[in-house]
Amino acid sequence: MKTIDVVAAIIEKGDEILATQRGYGEFEGGWEFPGGKVEAGETPEQAIVREIKEELNAEIAVRDFLVQVEHDYPTFHLNMKCYLCTLKDASFQLLEHHAAKWLDLAHIESVDWLPADVKVVRALEKRSEL
Repeated sequence: MKTIDVVAAIIEKGDEILATQRGYGEFEGGWEFPGGKVEAGETPEQAIVREIKEELNAEIAVRDFLVQVEHDYPTFHLNMKCYLCTLKDASFQLLEHHAAKWLDLAHIESVDWLPADVKVVRALEKRSEL
């Protein structure tokens, strides 16, 4: 099975986290943390900054590594490194997503997360218990 290496930005604003609804592809309509594939020669941190610029037309500050998620989809294995980030300014523009929502942990289950992203939600919930 093919492995796809991706990165995801867990963009925080106060006690809320940005969730985005996929606008294309096989998982269109599902909710995810924004991000994408790591290109040859990039570090994960460089990839997430580039991906957020491409997807949200936004600049981010990468703060900390949160979790690495391994998930088997029917046609590929996903290796996703997830980083806690903040927007450098409050504005962003949806270039590849249908919608976005700021969710606090009490409402994080209110969207239909893609399977790999559910594992990130669990890591966020566990982090909040510490």
